[in-house]
Amino acid sequence: MNSHRDGIILKPMNSLPAILGGTPLFPELVPMVRPVVPPLAEMADELETMLSSGMLTKGRYLRQFEQEVAAHLGVKHAVAVSSCTSGMMLVHQALGLSGDVVVPSFTFMATVSALVWAGLRPVFADVDRATHNLDPVAAEAAITPQTTAIVAVHQFGNPADIAALQQIASRHGLRLIFDAAHGFGARYQGEAVGRQGDAQIFSLSPTKLLIAGEGGIVATNDDDLAEKVRIGREYGNDGHYDSLFAGLNARMPEFNALLGLHSLKRLEEAARHRNETASLFQEMLGAIPGVGFQQVRPGDRHSYREITITIDASAFGLTRDELALALAGENVDTRKYYQPPVHRQKAYLSYDDGRPLPNTDWLAANSLSLPIWSDMSAEVAMGICQAIRRIYENAAAVRQKLMTT
Repeated sequence: MNSHRDGIILKPMNSLPAILGGTPLFPELVPMVRPVVPPLAEMADELETMLSSGMLTKGRYLRQFEQEVAAHLGVKHAVAVSSCTSGMMLVHQALGLSGDVVVPSFTFMATVSALVWAGLRPVFADVDRATHNLDPVAAEAAITPQTTAIVAVHQFGNPADIAALQQIASRHGLRLIFDAAHGFGARYQGEAVGRQGDAQIFSLSPTKLLIAGEGGIVATNDDDLAEKVRIGREYGNDGHYDSLFAGLNARMPEFNALLGLHSLKRLEEAARHRNETASLFQEMLGAIPGVGFQQVRPGDRHSYREITITIDASAFGLTRDELALALAGENVDTRKYYQPPVHRQKAYLSYDDGRPLPNTDWLAANSLSLPIWSDMSAEVAMGICQAIRRIYENAAAVRQKLMTT
């Protein structure tokens, strides 16, 4: 089976997994991520204009990119920054947060590192095992007298329970911020993720649907917050060389903004394609005992920045780690997000207050992210599923092999 679009050729299917001596389904590695970048010819004239102007930062393409992203999201302000992490740091500072902030531990470390850099204390709350997102009930239970905000995550691109979290934040007088690193292409109850809460901060790294090489977007309808973030990305200098506060160098270069502009043209197609690919994964793997998928609420659209499965070893016959090893033999790349979860990482052990996080720990031990790209062919997706099925069908022999090697 040949996929001309991917340039990846699958080997003929046989029943024996590679780890047991069979032929790997893929002759070369199927990577977790493969960015879809605009062709050079499409950007050539604008690149020449940019280079000949000598304006490599704070120029026309940055302004245009911010305007078009704001229009796409339906927000008043889209402030481009150097990364999602720097954007979160600036937002926490601009909102004047202090004390405690409720945050999930089942997330990428940057969600929490931005809080610590801003002098805040993360208070970890559990996630919902079905959605992988911050559990509103657990979040409210984690609120202390010192809490000033809740930071939620659209995990892997699955929109958080925004309405429930907003009700909690309003009831307790808290700010509501979203780490929307995976959020471009996601929709919450029919509208683009990014409009809700006090601010949402997106990533534009090469692993995302909307890419700018590196970079981030702070989306908000708060005029004062947007202006403080704009000043903050310029060292805290409002143009008079008299710092208003201690800011960062968090500017986005013109080239990144130009790349982002062209990537934005393809965003809806990328989201549609990833949802179709995810449906194929679910169709082919859903009947295998022990394989689970993130639950998406009716009316929401997942971006599928990641396609993540969970493995119940008692039903599947292998642990998540054993499956990952067997898939490596088929030349299928995988990731174990997020192991260890943040509250168990060395840098953040002192912030662990001992609150049980059973769903966080279970997901960290049993989740496996599979490759998915914005142009992945059905043949490659089906090949990954075939690899998982034949490993499952030989689970006892695979486990025995792993125990003796």
